[in-house]
Amino acid sequence: MRHDPMLAILADLMRRVDGLANQRGHLSVMRLTDEVDQIRHTARAFGLDTVEGLAGTLESALCLHGLGPVVLSYLDLLRDAIAADMPMADIMPMVARTPPASVTALRA
Repeated sequence: MRHDPMLAILADLMRRVDGLANQRGHLSVMRLTDEVDQIRHTARAFGLDTVEGLAGTLESALCLHGLGPVVLSYLDLLRDAIAADMPMADIMPMVARTPPASVTALRA
């Protein structure tokens, strides 16, 4: 299995957004703005335009309104945008295996 660098970047961004959501009540506006700015720079570097735009808008909202309920809404939007860029996992259907003939013969 090959390592997909873009998947690693998306997973890191998701981890950062989740970390911010979990620490929301414990971060200063300045620290939160810095973290969001890092997310925005990473998104720009890897061409994640939606994530970059949302992070920029959240930075503006933080400058105007500080911490508030709007932060969680933007973090949810960021999480959704990152998830939209993640590839869907291939789901393999579970197939019921039939026992080999020799096992069936022993049971009889």
